[in-house]
Amino acid sequence: MEHPSQYDQRQTPGALGLGQEKATRIYCAFYIFYYCAPIFVAPLADSRLGQYTTLVTSVILYCTGCTALTVSSLPPSIGRGWGLPGLILAMALIGLGGGGFKAIMVPFIADQYEKKEPEIKELKTGERVVTDYELTLQYVYSLYFWVGNVGSLSWFATVYIEKHYGFTGAYGICLGCMTVAMIMLICGKHWYVKVPHKVNVLPQATKIATCAIRNGFKMKRAYPDYQLEHFGKTVSWTNTLVEELTRGLRACRVLIAFVMFWLCFDQMQNNLISQAGQMKTGNTPNDLLPAMNQVGCIVLGPVIQDAVYPFLHKRRIYLNAVTRIAIGFVFIVLAMLYATIVQHAIYSSPPCYDWPKQCEAMQSMALADIKNNRPNVWIQAPLYFLIATGEIFAYTTVMEFAYDHSPKDMKSLVQAISLLVAGIGSASAMALAEVARDPWLTYLFAALTGGMAITTVLFWLLFRMYDEDDAHLKRHGTESRTPLDREKGTSIADTSTLEVTEKS
Repeated sequence: MEHPSQYDQRQTPGALGLGQEKATRIYCAFYIFYYCAPIFVAPLADSRLGQYTTLVTSVILYCTGCTALTVSSLPPSIGRGWGLPGLILAMALIGLGGGGFKAIMVPFIADQYEKKEPEIKELKTGERVVTDYELTLQYVYSLYFWVGNVGSLSWFATVYIEKHYGFTGAYGICLGCMTVAMIMLICGKHWYVKVPHKVNVLPQATKIATCAIRNGFKMKRAYPDYQLEHFGKTVSWTNTLVEELTRGLRACRVLIAFVMFWLCFDQMQNNLISQAGQMKTGNTPNDLLPAMNQVGCIVLGPVIQDAVYPFLHKRRIYLNAVTRIAIGFVFIVLAMLYATIVQHAIYSSPPCYDWPKQCEAMQSMALADIKNNRPNVWIQAPLYFLIATGEIFAYTTVMEFAYDHSPKDMKSLVQAISLLVAGIGSASAMALAEVARDPWLTYLFAALTGGMAITTVLFWLLFRMYDEDDAHLKRHGTESRTPLDREKGTSIADTSTLEVTEKS
């Protein structure tokens, strides 16, 4: 979107020539739509069509969008002026399909693992262990996140094909992969656990929320017993639904903090790519570096899941959800701070200093000679590893947190709300597009650093008690079972020494 069609291999590939500011706006608009679309799709998955049918429909829409993207990127299509209309059509279809897929896939995967009471097992080695649902769910989401990043390694092939052969072949890779995924999803129908869709509880949930608002924004006043005792009203909902909705609203409050997280994360797909284009790139495509984020997730994910967490567990240190999210936020702060330092280094490089793009167009000296004075593009790499670490701690945890705290008949809807928060982050990024240009980029990244740091502190101060509440609920919750000692892996009354497994 940003650059025009350029056939010199030394130039940044492009097609539409819209400029950085307009390209950033369109990118953000696409992700706003991408993240808002699930709000309309999720109720269908929860109550009418069911998760599996909605999932298949979403994948078909996604494949159709990839087809439109590939066809519109053909040189003859761009030459006839079909490039931008084709891109907009593809964005609409991919936004509907991809947004629906992201909202539904998370609860669909979790539903494949049946929630069970803790169970003592004896391994072939003679070791006695106890399965733990929460730890297993944490492992499932970490694996889902890791597998997704393995697939994202296609980024390396995509950007090299784009640079040397054009956009059509690059987009064709995505079309081929999504077609294979669609075939696997349809052919594997009989292997999946398909939870039957229930009656739509959204109207009841709306009535409960309205009742609580009218009674001083207190959910406890929406209980049927309270309404009957104080107002003589007999309501149509149950105590259980009020309790589930209360936990769902708790999850939504935590999700609000992710607006700033997504605002920072979006920089990876727009302004940081433009930043790379201002650096000494050599034969490296400027949009290759974000792929290091996937590399970081693939390398660091198993290290954190299979080494860091077990190391802490053996020392009776269990990082609950809010703590893990806060740790992830800290790494995003460090990533934005690093981006600020890199941008400052670019603006400190002669002869262009604060105006690298305008200077490149006006200088009589060779473009390669100008960029040789700037930092090498690979200096950006640690930034993406910092973002990857933040994702592993924060993003995978909030998926687990949202699923665990959402009402059983509103799993897809709560995941859709989490994506809506990401859309708000993209909308905020669009609002910053005015300053996403020289010579203000250093201030932009510095402001994001400060904003993320403030968000991290406020998040910890406001929500740290949720970890204590969840730990208490696990020990003395409404489930009719003897409280489980996580260290011994058995009931508190039992003196046998067992270990808690990371996964069943």
